[in-house]
Amino acid sequence: MKRYLPFAIVAIVGAVTLASGIGLYRAKRAPIVATAKGSTSVADRSDTGHVLGSAEAPVTLEEFGDYQCPPCGRIATVIGRMEQDYRPRLRIIFRNLPFAIHAHAHEAALAAEAAALQGRFWEMHDLLYKEQAAWSSAADARVLFESYAGMIGLDLERFRRDMDGEATKARVAADQQRATSLGVTSTPSIFINNEPLPHTSLNSSGLRAAIDAAMKSSPTGRNAES
Repeated sequence: MKRYLPFAIVAIVGAVTLASGIGLYRAKRAPIVATAKGSTSVADRSDTGHVLGSAEAPVTLEEFGDYQCPPCGRIATVIGRMEQDYRPRLRIIFRNLPFAIHAHAHEAALAAEAAALQGRFWEMHDLLYKEQAAWSSAADARVLFESYAGMIGLDLERFRRDMDGEATKARVAADQQRATSLGVTSTPSIFINNEPLPHTSLNSSGLRAAIDAAMKSSPTGRNAES
């Protein structure tokens, strides 16, 4: 009986994640698939990072995040709300910045990048934050990452290969290099139109105030509001 217990636990976690994680993604991200002209799709993996929203948006929010960082998990919910409230005037860019103090953070970033190679970055991004407490404390987080991949409809064999592949490692490394070039040393770190946001503003009211200010200072944003 004992040797079957781990599989039962994974199955239970998987069932819960399927209901909560996929529901979260559909609520937050699905409408973006049908984007307007000039926007980027949810599968965008350009050199600018993972992009959600219109290329013509007057405000760009660039985030550096660590999937195992609890404050990153909290701000992810806030950013998701901002994305809905300010659509299509807000463009979001996510970059990986896993820290060594978090045992599974780098592997989680690789899981997100492996999902991105199959056009499912934002689904995996949302699930990793939604289920952060579960996989962060797991002895073998990869088992859960693979279960998440199955739940969002990925080719599991390809997902496993890509997690260990050079393309995913290079993507994470590129994000880390950009963080270094900008002097980013902690997560979450957020830039609004290339201006760093103080850590005291990493909350719903602070983020909204920063976005509103950027809208007012942007000619495109002023025209959109008039």
